[in-house]
Amino acid sequence: MLKRIGLALALLALVSVPAGAAASPGALALVPDDATTVGYVRVADLRSNPFQLRVFEETDKITANGDAAKFLAEAGLDLRNDVDSVVACTAAVPDARGRTLVFFEGRYDPARMGAALVKRGAVRVSAAGGGGDYYRLKEGNSDHEPGALAFLGGNLVAAGNESAVAAAMARHASGAAGFSSGSGLGRELHRIDPASTAWVLVDVQKSQAYREGGSGNGNASGVLSALKSMSFAAMQATVEGDALTVKAVGLSDDEETRELLEDSLRGLTAAWRMAAQEKSPELVAAIRKFKVTRDGEGVTISGTLPGDLIRSMTAQARTRSAK
Repeated sequence: MLKRIGLALALLALVSVPAGAAASPGALALVPDDATTVGYVRVADLRSNPFQLRVFEETDKITANGDAAKFLAEAGLDLRNDVDSVVACTAAVPDARGRTLVFFEGRYDPARMGAALVKRGAVRVSAAGGGGDYYRLKEGNSDHEPGALAFLGGNLVAAGNESAVAAAMARHASGAAGFSSGSGLGRELHRIDPASTAWVLVDVQKSQAYREGGSGNGNASGVLSALKSMSFAAMQATVEGDALTVKAVGLSDDEETRELLEDSLRGLTAAWRMAAQEKSPELVAAIRKFKVTRDGEGVTISGTLPGDLIRSMTAQARTRSAK
């Protein structure tokens, strides 16, 4: 059950693409220096933009029935209205899938949430060396480390692997500046547009999940292969009216690697146009406006998807899933 609740919350971080301002320095300050992937999304903006439906539909599917819904009711938590923003990060661990840590900012009732967790087998634990208490969850992850949840102040919740949560509590107690001060992967934060509120930074060479990712097919295979040779990747999304502007950049010191990624991206966009010409002609013009550029640091792809096109694509996806 706790895994389903975590999945519902994680969907808000991974599926959403809202607009707004920069991520909260409070949560970013608690991201560990050894993080290999860091992402942020401002969930609050989903309540007033055309991209909210699909995200909330997915969370509703998970939380509509069973104990997950009961937990949310007992905890007094409304995912649509109480969670304002999410910061998620992963740190590499030798011979393991890594430590995951997610921060949720919004409005919470610690007493009600704590009671609902305890009712489902969680145990309240005092953090070693001070820093307060946290809840050790009944269910562990695939690496047999228990999950944990901690309340850090009145509007910030940390959840993830127990060791990662305990370390975040220690950083919070010490007032650590962390990621937001430019340490670790945070040194690449300047590549993110401050106006973007959905973004991801990845240290590709230190991230096992990205280096061992799928191979893809056709032109996508070339892009994925080139990305695995990159040093860093940055992706961001911004809603402008009812349109979605996206940008992704791969960084490498090797010119040949940059050329390979540029060629692969151009081949991929050409393949998209050809496929869309037959199935979705209205998509061709939008794809044609996507730009692929290369400089001495990396390769960038950027473009905008009109709102009416996104709504059409979403409707088609719902129709296919209903069959």
